[in-house]
Amino acid sequence: MGAIGYGWRVRDYLQIHLVVLAWGFTAILGRWIDLPPVDLVIWRSGLAALGFGMLTLMRGEALWSDKGRAVRLMAVGCLLGWHWVLFFLSARLATVSVCLAAMPTAMLWCSLIEPLVNGTRRWSWVELLVGVVMVGAVWLIYQVEFSHWWGFTVGLIGAVFAAVYAVLTKQVVGRLPGSVIGFYQLTGATLGVLMVLPWMGEAGGLRWPVMADWGWLIMLAWVCTVGAYLGYIDVLTRVSMFTVNVIYNMEPVYGIVLALLFFGESEKMSPGFYLGAGIILAVVLVMPFAERWKRLKRVA
Repeated sequence: MGAIGYGWRVRDYLQIHLVVLAWGFTAILGRWIDLPPVDLVIWRSGLAALGFGMLTLMRGEALWSDKGRAVRLMAVGCLLGWHWVLFFLSARLATVSVCLAAMPTAMLWCSLIEPLVNGTRRWSWVELLVGVVMVGAVWLIYQVEFSHWWGFTVGLIGAVFAAVYAVLTKQVVGRLPGSVIGFYQLTGATLGVLMVLPWMGEAGGLRWPVMADWGWLIMLAWVCTVGAYLGYIDVLTRVSMFTVNVIYNMEPVYGIVLALLFFGESEKMSPGFYLGAGIILAVVLVMPFAERWKRLKRVA
């Protein structure tokens, strides 16, 4: 019995690591696919919404939700779409590594934003201390990689959108099947990015992908978005949220290593950048342990 339990545990840990690896791989795919960031997100979101919709119907679940809830989910999905646009734009303006260094700051923004949305929660000294350290690390990256300041700034703004999206999504998770939430949010992401296409897209409207891009687009939408999301939800039923969050924080590490493997010299940064990024990642990895210690102390 113990051996069986151990086998399941190993499989679950492998599954969540593969999910995080898939999310880290999205920045690589964003560089490979020959589409502007806005067009790329529209195709990704639309294909992912289609995938979630087909999966919901195949499972025999009801796709329709009440009108008010559907509109709210699509509105939150708009934030996800705009986050993705900024995410891919950051990688194009700077490098994949610079983009991924900015993304972990979403944890800081979540800590600052959530008390404003959820009145039952207050800021803690741990979160404020983390904020001070994060700001110092961000300042260091600006100092040593000034040539990439614009791409890094876009990445930070994208991280804010990701934080707002995560805080609002947390309010509805568990009330509907994951595939239904995914369908409405990705539909909203598609519509939200279509709204900004005339201003942020290229002249001539939405660009049709070339044949060589379709395989990467399908992988981005159905493997790294639909598959990874459902794998994440599935593993949460057997592994604690604490463990999943610690592993999830490895996403930028995987992404930066993959960028170095695939893009080589163009991704190599100064030692100061890796020091700043390392501080951010260390804080992100330590944060769940600090929160758990704080909760245990309160209970004691």
